[in-house]
Amino acid sequence: MSRILITGAVGGVGTILRPQLAAPGRTLRLLDIAPLADLPAIPAAAAGRTADGEEYVQASVTDAAAMEKACEGVDAIIHLGGISVEAPWERIHEVNIGGTCTVFEAARRTGVPRVVFASSNHVVGFHTPDEYPLPETVTPLPDTYYGVSKVAGEALGALYAHRYGLDVICVRIMSCFPEPANPRMLATWLSPDDAGRLFEACLTAEKPGYRVVYGVSDNTRGGWVSQEGARALGFEPRDNAEAYASQVRERAGEVADDDPVLAHLGGQFCFPNLDADRLGA
Repeated sequence: MSRILITGAVGGVGTILRPQLAAPGRTLRLLDIAPLADLPAIPAAAAGRTADGEEYVQASVTDAAAMEKACEGVDAIIHLGGISVEAPWERIHEVNIGGTCTVFEAARRTGVPRVVFASSNHVVGFHTPDEYPLPETVTPLPDTYYGVSKVAGEALGALYAHRYGLDVICVRIMSCFPEPANPRMLATWLSPDDAGRLFEACLTAEKPGYRVVYGVSDNTRGGWVSQEGARALGFEPRDNAEAYASQVRERAGEVADDDPVLAHLGGQFCFPNLDADRLGA
């Protein structure tokens, strides 16, 4: 994979993946609506110019013409771009669903053979602990409009894989942060190094077709979701959130087994403060 387009490259997961996926002979084309401080924007038409193996294109995933330009000469797309928290339906629909459709269509039109779609555990957020570990084939139970948008993204991926022959891997990312920020993440954490290993496996797996996998490290308190799908791609998690358990305990204390944050896979995304009539309140 010599040129990879990463949408949403300025966001949290994009910032984590950028150094992880850097490699000799590889160019990362970084696309975001937000500015990237350490790379000047270049026109998509002149995207052959690089700075230490990176290119930056400032554009929105909802802009079809810009996305087609950004896809030219690309071997694969990692689609991270979009709203990463809950928001009113109009914004989720425009950016997360509309933008994802725009990315897949741009890939089809320009002949990009592979899209790795950043899905989320919030696709299955209302599943409960008695069902763990959740398989990749479990019925979606989204916990928010954001979760619904990721269900839609996975469905679009299936359409473009089966109708147009794209290789599409949907990664249901659990909690990808530099380190676990709260007790729930001791079970759901995906470390930066494991994220790099997982997305590298998604980029290099031979003829994956359409896949759904979970993105999570080898956490002692894990077991909430299946790791079989990711391992089938060649991913072997190496990190364990338990290394941060004492730090998390000092910050947040112990969490009781009946704490509402553990009642559903989606954690706080299942709480009433995200009901539709309270959004933006």
